[in-house]
Amino acid sequence: MGTGPVAGPPAQGSAEAPVRIVVADDHQVVRAGFAALLDTQPDFAVVGTARDGAEAVRLSHELQPDVLLMDVRMPGTDGIEATRQLTEGQPGGPRILILTTFDLDDYVYDALCAGASGFLLKDVTAERLFEAVRVVAAGEALLAPAVTGRLISEFARLRPGRTASAGPDATLAVLTPRETEVLSLVAEGLSNQQIAVRLVVTEETVKTHVSRVLRKLGLRDRTQAVIAAYESGLVVPGGRA
Repeated sequence: MGTGPVAGPPAQGSAEAPVRIVVADDHQVVRAGFAALLDTQPDFAVVGTARDGAEAVRLSHELQPDVLLMDVRMPGTDGIEATRQLTEGQPGGPRILILTTFDLDDYVYDALCAGASGFLLKDVTAERLFEAVRVVAAGEALLAPAVTGRLISEFARLRPGRTASAGPDATLAVLTPRETEVLSLVAEGLSNQQIAVRLVVTEETVKTHVSRVLRKLGLRDRTQAVIAAYESGLVVPGGRA
């Protein structure tokens, strides 16, 4: 059974507020273990735990966490549906980290498409867990280039109708040519530093372009940018459109 909220709303005027976290998993031991581990970090605050997706959604609305660790397979409302409910049309919601037993299985793919920011295996090391929470809380990507490539390949397998000859759709018309180029490089899995080297600009300039791309397309983070780049036809398996 979920323990529910364990802390109140964030204090007003806090100079350096900790990253607020909710942990959702239907196994009490797993749930408690992750919560206890995260609470060892001075810059984290576990504000609640949930036993299923419905409770995770409720606690997220109530407690407004920055990051939600979400198990995929839970009774009732599963992690994918809960992720969809928390991200659809709600750009200000929590960053969602999917917990899974299998590396990029179909459930993880569906969760990323639903709006999750990344995924972690349940046997993740403490250091990797801490790093992942900090990365997604900052709005950065949690997908390594190899995983990005596999994600796009999986997208192609499930949606074979998209071809390079089709070209990008009108969704990208709001972007400048440079922003479109930056989006394609993000979709290739390049970091801001790598993009800066490729385009011979400063890393700060790249950050500005990425922020504008996310804002114009209504995306939550770089993970969603990868998916948007493929959905729009900008990036296709084997090359760009």
